[in-house]
Order: sequence, then structure tokens, then C-alpha cells
Amino acid sequence: MTVGSSRFRLGINYWPPDLAMDWWKRFDEHQVKRDFARIRAAGFDSVRIFLLWEDFQPASNRVSKRALSRLVRVADAAHSHGLDLIPTLFTGHMSGVNWIPRWAIDSDRPPDPASSAARFRIVADGQVVSGSPKSWFLDENVACAQARLASAAARALEGHPALWAWDLGNENSNCCVPPTRAAAVEWLDRVSAGIRAADSRVPITLGLHMEDLMEDRRLGPREAARFCDFLCMHGYPIYADFAAGPTDARVLPFLGLVTRWLGGCEVLFAEFGVPASPTEGFDADRAQSSTSVIPLLEAENAAAFTRSAIEKLREFGFLGALLWCYADYAEALWSRPPLDEAAHERWFGLWSADGSPKRAVDEIHRFQGLPRAPQQWDLAWIDVDADEFYTLPRQHLSRLYRRFCDHFGQNGGSGSAPIP
Repeated sequence: MTVGSSRFRLGINYWPPDLAMDWWKRFDEHQVKRDFARIRAAGFDSVRIFLLWEDFQPASNRVSKRALSRLVRVADAAHSHGLDLIPTLFTGHMSGVNWIPRWAIDSDRPPDPASSAARFRIVADGQVVSGSPKSWFLDENVACAQARLASAAARALEGHPALWAWDLGNENSNCCVPPTRAAAVEWLDRVSAGIRAADSRVPITLGLHMEDLMEDRRLGPREAARFCDFLCMHGYPIYADFAAGPTDARVLPFLGLVTRWLGGCEVLFAEFGVPASPTEGFDADRAQSSTSVIPLLEAENAAAFTRSAIEKLREFGFLGALLWCYADYAEALWSRPPLDEAAHERWFGLWSADGSPKRAVDEIHRFQGLPRAPQQWDLAWIDVDADEFYTLPRQHLSRLYRRFCDHFGQNGGSGSAPIP
């Protein structure tokens, strides 16, 4: 299936600023249309949205018709504003919290301290709950439920002109990790088959993230590429201990190239960004919290990072770049998960919560309508076999990043696609 085009995609990840993860419960179509108009006017052509799992599947054997209807209305709004849509299933992990339906939680099983999910709180029905997510790689009821939702959502949007691709989940390994690669492959097969049986024309991808490269979580680029038409990578310099700093934009093409090398197919960089102050003179101390460990950037520094990141992703021939995220979250949401503890998550928006644009929005137009650059397959800096990479992934990734920077020079650019 052809997923590429001659255009370099410019996209954004979307939650409404006043509703955040309550979006589907308190749906406001007027706000969606207003936000999508603003996104399109800024120069974006694509929007990635998230189907909060409990809202779309309140019971394992039931998919919400109301939620599906609202999804169609979102797709209609996207189409009316000339935006392509990427819906993300089974959300799942989002902004430092695992949002899991109660029926998919094992309340009697405490989190395994060694698991990747142990550091994330679980929220169900708006409340932090105890227990662990049931593994959709091991629990037949959960796995069948996910296939049911995938098929129902695909049928709801079958043939819709706004639908560009389906995403099989947002950073799934933060919820649960498959026990074996075979279990990962079986899950990918089942869920992707549910979509393709309903709508075979639409590409499928998966929201992989940097930690899927830093650890062997048994569902990485190689496994995903067997069933996905293209791969996604999420990466943030603020979370990378090998980065030169919070605005080290070289991290993004590096992670994308490693993903492409391991998976052997094209890559969309579907998440990147920095938390930034909305205005000059903003009181960042009041806006964050005493527990925050990630500082806000000044607006100009965030804008410079945005420009550099998009430039580099285009230079290396990726499908496109999707920023995290549309808007800061309203102060009324700060006392609720995930924003109560992850204070920096309040400020990743390109727009402030009141709808005023931050300086980074000005950088988007310069990339609007630009063609994709040729894919860069200069991988001479990779000195490990793909089969050996996951024997020591964290060490290999850190070392390969230094080699990548040395190979391409201080700026980490390929030099192949100057910005007009």
C-alpha cells in the first residue's frame, strides 16, 4: 500500500484545551471546528486524535455508538477544513497516565515493580485506581475486545475522505509488554486484520516511542513493520539522557533513522515538542508545581527548536512531522491527573489555553506545501548488526547517537534539502 506522497506532512496531536481527556464524554463539536480551523490556518495538513478506550468501549463486548458517532463528526470537521486524520486506538497511555477501562484492570494484582507500566498511575472513570492493566497479549477477552473496537471504528469511518491512517495505539509498551515476540506478532495480526476486514484501503501504523528503542519490549520496529504500512516514532530531547540538552533537535532524525533501519520501512515522526511559556514574563514557578523537574522554555527558544526539528526531519526524508501538541491545558484541569503531578504536560501547546498562538506557530508556514526530500540511507555510522542491537539497546543507542552526530557534523544535517 502506498503511504507516501510528494508533500512533507505537517501535523499536530490534538486534545481540546478545556476538556483534555474528557473530550469524548463532554463532546463539543463547535470547539472542534474552531480548533481545526485554527490548525489549518496555521499551515498544518494533518491531525492525530486519540480514542480514549473507556469512552469507546465501556464494556468488553460493547462499542459505544455515541462515541463512534462523535468520531465521524470529528472526521467531518477535519474534512471540511482540509485536514487529514489519524485516529489512535486503545488510548491507553497518555501524558504520563494509563487510562484503562475498569473491565481491563486486574484490581487484585499490584503493579510489578520491574514492569514499564509500574511508574504510571491508572485512571478509570476519572479516578486513580489500584491494580494493573490486564495484558492484551495474554488475556483473550481483552484481545478480542480490542479487535472488536478496531473493526467497529474502521467500519464507522470506512471510505471517509479525511481518514489517512489508523494508529494501533499510543506508546502501548507503557501499558503492557508482550511476554514474547510471538505474542506481539499475534496481537498485531489480530488487530490489524480487524481494521483491514472493514476497510482495506487505509494504511495502518503504530505509535512506537523512544523507550521501545532503549529497551527490548518485544514489540519494536521489526515486529510492527510486518503488519504496518509505515512506522511512527515519538521522541523528546527532554527525556533523552544522551541528548545535548532539551532543544537538541538532532535527536529526532537519529531516532527516526534507527527506527527505519530496524523496521525497514518509512517513518512518520508523530510526536515531538517542548513545554514552553505562553508569553514573555510568564510566571513559570506558579504555573508548574513544587514537584516539577522539567522547566519551561522561553517562547523564542521553543520556536527555534520547532523550526530546527522540522527542518531536520524533512532533510532526512521522513514522511512528515507531527508536533505535540495543539494547546496548553486550561488551569481548571491542573488539579486532575495527569496534570496534577506532571506539571510540564500543561505547557506543550503551540497555542495557549485561551487560543492565542505561541511564537512557535509562526514557524509552521515556512514548511507548508514543501515537497518531501529524498530518503537518506547513509547509515555508515551504525556499527552494530540489527540482530545484536537489542542485546544492549540503551548502550547502543547512546553510543550510536554520538557516532551519528560525528558523522553528520555538529548540526546533524544531511545537507540535502535546503528550506526555500
